[in-house]
Amino acid sequence: MEFVDQLNRAIKLSKTPDRIISLVPSQTELLVDLGLRERIVGITKFCVHPEDLKNEKAIVGGTKQVNFDKIKLLQPNIIICNKEENTKEMVSELEKIAPVWISDIESVSDSLDFIARIGEVFKVAAIASEIISKINCELKKHQEFAIDLDTKKVLYLIWKGPYMAAGRGTFIDSLLHINNFENVFSQNQVRYPQVEPADFRKADLILLSTEPYPFKKKDVQAFKNEFEKEVKLVDGEYFSWYGSRLIQAFKYFKTLH
Repeated sequence: MEFVDQLNRAIKLSKTPDRIISLVPSQTELLVDLGLRERIVGITKFCVHPEDLKNEKAIVGGTKQVNFDKIKLLQPNIIICNKEENTKEMVSELEKIAPVWISDIESVSDSLDFIARIGEVFKVAAIASEIISKINCELKKHQEFAIDLDTKKVLYLIWKGPYMAAGRGTFIDSLLHINNFENVFSQNQVRYPQVEPADFRKADLILLSTEPYPFKKKDVQAFKNEFEKEVKLVDGEYFSWYGSRLIQAFKYFKTLH
């Protein structure tokens, strides 16, 4: 069997995979929601949903560094990665162990394409189609809700020390656009640019994400005091996890308005 991943790489499989290693948290959650929990043998330390999954699966490392020997011992017949989350060097080593399927996601449509393709790989296309239909339904309702929203210039912070933001060509940027938020860095060529003091002054609203840097409620007040702007703490999982989490994401986005 041959499948094509989102980098247009041909992935050859001798059978439908039944020993999966997933190296991206949002993709792990999707695999579980596709009914593939029993087939998963290894995950990262950041795969926190479902909460009890880490109690029953082998932890093989993070998204940037993994224990290759541990992965070999798990005898996977497929490894699921992502272009942005996992490094080229890591993928090269992993391909010596098992076929590696790589996603490349910058928009909701990319995410839906990913879900459909994964459904085909694991022969769970019907469940994948249900998830896609639910996401499309929630997206349509949110787009109707967002029609009358005022446009706000937004700075979406993902890191501190130095401050860094989500920029052009990121999944986060696409979700900001769906919310009628104009990203301060929408024209910047860097996907995750470093933020300068002048950039804060361009924004009407500063969003502090709970991941990858864990901004807290106390940071909100500190930013309000320093920049005299509207500042909100936002759940980073809803803005950066592509997959089945999108079903709940659009309801969450309404609370921000």
